[in-house]
Amino acid sequence: MQETLKDKVNARRTFAIISHPDAGKTTMTEKLLFFGGAIRDAGTVKAKKTGKFATSDWMEIEKQRGISVTSSVMQFDFLGSRINILDTPGHQDFSEDTYRTLMAVDSAVMIVDAAKGIEAQTIKLFKVCRLRGIPIFTFINKLDRQGKEPLELMEELEEVLGIQSYAMNWPIGMGKEFLGIYDRYHHRIEQFRADGQDRFLPLNENGELAVDHSMKQTSYYTQALDDIMLLNEAGNEFDAEKVKNGEMTPVFFGSALTNFGVQTFLETYLEFAPTPQPRKTNEDVNVNPTDDEFSGFIFKIQANMNPAHRDRIAFLRIVSGKFERGMNVTLARTGKAFKLSNSTQFLADDREAVEEAVAGDIIGLHDTGNYQIGDTLTGGKKSFQYEKLPQFTPELFVKVTAKNVMKSKHFHKGILQLVQEGAIQYYKTLHTEEVILGAVGQLQFEVFEHRMKNEYNVEVRMEPIGSKIARWIENEGDVKESMSSPRSMLVRDRFDRYVFLFENEFAMRWFQDKNDSIQLYSLL
Repeated sequence: MQETLKDKVNARRTFAIISHPDAGKTTMTEKLLFFGGAIRDAGTVKAKKTGKFATSDWMEIEKQRGISVTSSVMQFDFLGSRINILDTPGHQDFSEDTYRTLMAVDSAVMIVDAAKGIEAQTIKLFKVCRLRGIPIFTFINKLDRQGKEPLELMEELEEVLGIQSYAMNWPIGMGKEFLGIYDRYHHRIEQFRADGQDRFLPLNENGELAVDHSMKQTSYYTQALDDIMLLNEAGNEFDAEKVKNGEMTPVFFGSALTNFGVQTFLETYLEFAPTPQPRKTNEDVNVNPTDDEFSGFIFKIQANMNPAHRDRIAFLRIVSGKFERGMNVTLARTGKAFKLSNSTQFLADDREAVEEAVAGDIIGLHDTGNYQIGDTLTGGKKSFQYEKLPQFTPELFVKVTAKNVMKSKHFHKGILQLVQEGAIQYYKTLHTEEVILGAVGQLQFEVFEHRMKNEYNVEVRMEPIGSKIARWIENEGDVKESMSSPRSMLVRDRFDRYVFLFENEFAMRWFQDKNDSIQLYSLL
């Protein structure tokens, strides 16, 4: 029987993994890929000494630091579903990349460190998910180490994040005394460090071990039964509709590093995770994933995924219809029509040409400078645009020059390509055309400097000019260059729009008092 477009779309699950740095997000991604058969040997982020790095951390600086600084896209098949995972940077300096990635997914998996609980960056990312109504699945990680009491962690989820929670499973012991998990959903106990048929133990109708086992004699088993009784009597009831609406998070306990509880999580996730969802256009019209006409939007651009070829990849979330290699599309922003003949799908830095993809899939388009973040591509006769993606107002600024003036051409080419990725923003002074870069966090500048040297062979000199308040102008025609001053510097951004860089709040208020006709605005 031929698979219809609807069948293919409904088999897709596209999610982002979010967390505070070091909660185990990239390790979790590795284990999911391992179960999907996409990799034979799951590496971990910390395995630097062995020369074995996490598949999703492909950029050189990520391997050196053991952190993710760019969102990775990976795809694999599991139990009849086609899964697209987006592994996001946990570091707050790269939250803009993560925020845009969250616009391209249908659900999110939140990793929480059992010892640390809910951390600052987790709260920020959670709020974005709530804002968009994205269903959230929680994996409480590192149960093989000593951590907070499970009931305390559940309470934290509800109080700090303000979301109802339901424990799909429950730990039996913790750290050195971690024996396994009591699986409420599948009505069984899964033993830690046990394989094959020995891994799962059945429960009787009273929810207790149905077989004679040494675990019965431990205080950890007794404590787990007491906790389960409390959850059954006083906890939330599971509600699939609330999960779908992002009002309840199913909670799973496990250890990504030791690969325990991950498969159980993945199987259960696939049961309740949403299929590709409709997306709104800027005219507030919903586009359904099963519509015949192809459409999608660019949520990320990455330069030099293959440094040997100086390539640029634009990541496209397909929103509706089917992509076919060689098809004609229209770029809504310019009205320009062209053929999509060079496209790829990813397993981190491994790629293969894609002949066909459907709504929910993420594909990479080779970019020669045509695309911008937020661009909409349509395949039908009707051209429209999807809602704008978030862009943040930078807070830190540096003046940048090439150490070797003979490399000026490479310097400008490198900057313009890296700026188009959306992590750093480009400005130039009005007459001297000095280059100023803005970013949300300091680490962005360090990554920029590293990549200029390693990918473009250009060493740069960066002169910090401190934090500034950047404001764009609604009525640009009323701006005079004479309004520029050391405390209210007037520059142009990469789209040639005027931008004021104010020294501080006082300087901005003083400017507005003197020039009340000028209407200023910020990005997010």
